[in-house]
Amino acid sequence: MEMQQAHAPADRWGRPDVAADRTGSREGAFPIRILIADDHVLFAEAITVALEDLGMSVVGIVSSIPETIASVERSMPDLILMDIGLPDGSGLAAGRAILERWPAARIIALTALEDRSAFDEALHLGFRGYVSKDTSVSAFVNWIRMVLDGHLVFPQRLPSVRSGVGRGNEAELLSGHLSRREGEVLTLLVQGADGATMASRLGISRNTVRTHVQNILTKLQVHSRLEAATFAVRHRLVEVPTAAQDWDGFTSSAS
Repeated sequence: MEMQQAHAPADRWGRPDVAADRTGSREGAFPIRILIADDHVLFAEAITVALEDLGMSVVGIVSSIPETIASVERSMPDLILMDIGLPDGSGLAAGRAILERWPAARIIALTALEDRSAFDEALHLGFRGYVSKDTSVSAFVNWIRMVLDGHLVFPQRLPSVRSGVGRGNEAELLSGHLSRREGEVLTLLVQGADGATMASRLGISRNTVRTHVQNILTKLQVHSRLEAATFAVRHRLVEVPTAAQDWDGFTSSAS
């Protein structure tokens, strides 16, 4: 099911301005646009009603991997709600394909199962959340807002990435969710490379570099490039340049 939508000024990913108040839109701004990839019609329609009541726009409900990828390309939604068990394959595989092509895409995995391995894979791929379908509508909508604000959303019934581990083990667990490309960007951050240098060395655009950096900050649960570089060196996540061995004296990093 595809729906008409207006086109707003694009951000770096081709998305409209999604800055929103608590209702899902603000005066002068276009509504937050959401794509639902789920073959459970009643669930999808119930979520659609709840979101549209809050001023958000559901740009489509699709039920297969090809439809999902085509809809993302066509509508560039601000958020994708992805059932991990689509009829024609894994929603995680669909998410991987989307994130490889559009690294800035925001995806929340939807599931009726409690599967730690699927959760770990979703986070490693770059999904922004992993939500059970038995979540209340009010909590579901709140978690959507959190993801749109740049947070990761974890399932309540699976161990938190912070639970029961020391700082060293925690660092290893958090860094384990970085993709190969994000690891390369983190290494260059430690070396003090700026955005242009990273883009040149990795053969990607500066916008893509910024997206990878933001993903690194989110996954390592830090707030700046300097914190990410410091975290990486202190926990030996990357090979440390000779000049950076005494990291406590480090005072600057590429912005």
